[in-house]
Amino acid sequence: MPWDPALYNKFKKERFAPFLDLQKLIAVKPGLKVIDLGCGTGELSRILADSLPGCELLGIDSSEEMLRESKNFETEYLTFRKQKIEDAIKDDTKWDLVFSFSALQWVDHHRALIPKLIRMLNKGGQLAIQMPSNHEHFTHVTIRELATTYPYNIALDGWVRDAPVLSIEEYTKILFDAGGQDINVYEKIYPHVLENAHALADWTSGTALVPYLERLPKEMHDPFIEKYKEGLQRQYNMSPVFYPFNRILMSATF
Repeated sequence: MPWDPALYNKFKKERFAPFLDLQKLIAVKPGLKVIDLGCGTGELSRILADSLPGCELLGIDSSEEMLRESKNFETEYLTFRKQKIEDAIKDDTKWDLVFSFSALQWVDHHRALIPKLIRMLNKGGQLAIQMPSNHEHFTHVTIRELATTYPYNIALDGWVRDAPVLSIEEYTKILFDAGGQDINVYEKIYPHVLENAHALADWTSGTALVPYLERLPKEMHDPFIEKYKEGLQRQYNMSPVFYPFNRILMSATF
């Protein structure tokens, strides 16, 4: 199942607040060479680029569907490329700012990943990352539990996605051990009020459900989603629904 820009953008307003918080951590300097890892539709990449005078920014994403939207945001100083984050890390190119917003939670082995990102930086460069840390919320736990039930466990061959996201203490130590300065690492809850359980299902359908639907046969998609919605409805049988969303933000210079 491909990523759906329309479904992802349905909650654009809610996703915008953490971007602004991450943007505040960036040390603005003229002429920065920037890479945005997991740029999605490119809309936030454009806002970032416009806030950095004289910058050169490359946004990469592995989703062809998301990158179709990025054509609307290209400029002479902002370009986009289809590329996996794992492949970008292997490039020899160096950057003044390695930026990633809501993308690294899809990349495994963060104890090895973060040092690799740091090695992408020029001397004096900055790392700025935001990613959800909501994997223990009911919405995510329910997906994992459903994936272990018949017939989905058979179709998935026992696969369940384990979130690679570490604690803020672990990230802080990784940054410090790598020689980081001006270290900022914190976790923040963004309070969202959604209309009902179906709106909550729409939120996770655009993100957390995607890896499972990619692996399940197409004929199992609708039953899996319906079972998931039933679980959410039992838990959140009220309107509106309060959805506290945890996110980790971090930055450091090297």
